[in-house]
Amino acid sequence: MTTEPLVLNTRDARDVVTLTLNRPKAFNALSEGLLGALQGELDALVADESVRALILAGAGKAFCAGHDLMEMRADPSLDYYEKLFAQCARMMLTLQRLPVPVIARVHGIATAAGCQLVAMCDLAVASSAAKFAVSGVNLGLFCSTPSVALSRNLGRKAAFEMLVTGEFVSAAQALEKGLVNRVVEADRLDAEIEALVASIAAKPRIAIEMGKRLFYRQLESGIVAAYEDAGRTMACNMMEDAALEGVQAFIEKRPPGWAR
Repeated sequence: MTTEPLVLNTRDARDVVTLTLNRPKAFNALSEGLLGALQGELDALVADESVRALILAGAGKAFCAGHDLMEMRADPSLDYYEKLFAQCARMMLTLQRLPVPVIARVHGIATAAGCQLVAMCDLAVASSAAKFAVSGVNLGLFCSTPSVALSRNLGRKAAFEMLVTGEFVSAAQALEKGLVNRVVEADRLDAEIEALVASIAAKPRIAIEMGKRLFYRQLESGIVAAYEDAGRTMACNMMEDAALEGVQAFIEKRPPGWAR
């Protein structure tokens, strides 16, 4: 009997990778196995210099329903929970450390750590039917780890309201709050993501990579250090062939001749 992989990996001709969480019957809950499988796929992509973008999706009706609560209750010890949340945090941080943009494709519910997953992706495109919540508080469990990602994406009051009420917000509300970038009807979801990916893939990978790393570094710095870091990064970027060609093409009023 063949067991379906917990994460499906597909790649198109442009080296855009799609990783699909594949526990549809469990609404793609983040079991230890799924976390491990996803970490393995992400670790491989960190070292893959051919990848241009990553799309993170979910199989079945949901994007991701958060942690697997049944699995968590099977071993109720402090040591186990600390290790589990450390494993999840490592995976979330790997998304940010990937050298290419990560796009969440949200077609159904994204709750608790699933909502955290959306927030940790660089970009997110949602179906108008998608719903978002950090609902652990409804079970007596404040979504502390998701709060780290939410508070860095939403305004503080909007993030805190979601965390203390546990209420669902619609895709339109998520767009207004800054949790997602774009919202479209379900039948246009893939086309909208394709348009976003095409725009990214048309740019030099080195510029995107340097820019993404700087973007997150400077967010955690004071403004003086952020400007110093940004200035160094731009200076280094200007020395890259991609930037030299882009600037020369602008001067000569022609399209840049970037290699992939």
